[in-house]
Amino acid sequence: MTTTGPWVAIIMGSKSDWDTMRAASDTLAEFGVPHECRVLSAHRTPRELADYLSDVQERGCEVFIAGAGGAAHLAGVIAAQTTRPVLGVPIESKLQGLDSLLSIVQMPAGIPVGTLAIGKAGATNAALLAVSILGIAHPDLFKKIEAYRAERAKKILAETLP
Repeated sequence: MTTTGPWVAIIMGSKSDWDTMRAASDTLAEFGVPHECRVLSAHRTPRELADYLSDVQERGCEVFIAGAGGAAHLAGVIAAQTTRPVLGVPIESKLQGLDSLLSIVQMPAGIPVGTLAIGKAGATNAALLAVSILGIAHPDLFKKIEAYRAERAKKILAETLP
């Protein structure tokens, strides 16, 4: 794949979120999707976040994945500043991530955020959903996601019980 910039931007509210969000980066890398990862806070670095969003979109970013815990407004703030798809990943926090999940999923009508599961499963699925979204314009990614799913099905069918 050739690109002038990332097709996906993974943004997290703090460095501690990387333990979860690395799953999204690793999954995108597995599919060969150009992406970059940044730590930017909706609350502590709002100007820098807005500047980054403007720049990364100019460089070709097509999908955003946002991971945040606690108040978890990062995905909503990103969605308010772009019409590109935003996928929210709740990070485990004080209430096992339920607070993060509710903060991300309860967006008002008109500013959508696709919300995934809490934690690493959500980060992985956000990346897989980003690959599917990108597959609309890049059909080679559809072939890769179909092969990925076929391989997972093959592994399940090969399992035996004692």
